[in-house]
Amino acid sequence: MADRISFEDWMQSVQTTMEETLSTLLPAATQTPERLHDAMRYAVLDGGKRVRPLLVFAAGVLFDAPHAAMARAGAAVEMIHAYSLVHDDMPCMDNDVLRRGKPTVHVQYDEATALLAGDALQSQAFTILSRQEIDPERTIQMLQILSEAAGSLGMCGGQAIDLASVGHNLSLEQLEQMHGLKTGALLEASVFLGCLCGRFPGTDEARALQAYTKAIGLAFQVVDDILDATADSETLGKTAGKDAADDKPTYVSILGLDQSRALAEKLRLDAHQALGLFDEKADRLRQLADLIVQRDK
Repeated sequence: MADRISFEDWMQSVQTTMEETLSTLLPAATQTPERLHDAMRYAVLDGGKRVRPLLVFAAGVLFDAPHAAMARAGAAVEMIHAYSLVHDDMPCMDNDVLRRGKPTVHVQYDEATALLAGDALQSQAFTILSRQEIDPERTIQMLQILSEAAGSLGMCGGQAIDLASVGHNLSLEQLEQMHGLKTGALLEASVFLGCLCGRFPGTDEARALQAYTKAIGLAFQVVDDILDATADSETLGKTAGKDAADDKPTYVSILGLDQSRALAEKLRLDAHQALGLFDEKADRLRQLADLIVQRDK
């Protein structure tokens, strides 16, 4: 193993680092405009598993990345993720009232503030990433990776397909394409941001990490669909059963629960197999694949 602390202790350490880093890098709630900055902090702080920053740190270890660079990259990707949740929850999209166990931003504040908070978090993410204290070539590459993952050929494109698919039947291939963009693109970006905090990955390393992120990206959504169908709102911290209520195509609606669980396990094993090129320094990535599949919320 890359170090001797347990996975749980390592994960808690990264989560603590990210909470402190995010709090520092977000504008203070007392800074004008106060309501907007308060909403940004409400959306980001004190909640979430921080899966994307965890992936940044787990991948960065493979390339001997400095801690400060990984923390800044993790903050940037987490702000993009948080902005997407703020917008996804709004009435014009998923119209949800609960996120991370508390009222969604548009409920806690108002729709206009929620819209602006999401916009501002996206801008803040790129401001943070542009100030990395690494060589300019890698910084530019990191900005390109995150912007492409967040755009119309990544996360936003996946959300557009998701909205257009309500009430329609999708094939398994179409569902995988949608979630590869909506969820998988930002998970892949997290891994490669971690790499670039240290150095450029080689061709074989990049291919292995792409295979890993494809597996965990699909697994993440398969498990989300399973939990949406089986867990309660208190456990999830968001409204349970909403996909079925909104007539959205899911892995459960296409495959059923048993086959969905089998697919998640297959994807977990695929993720492990993809990392065969790497030694024990990739154990954190392996453990994160396990966490993604075996989580209960």
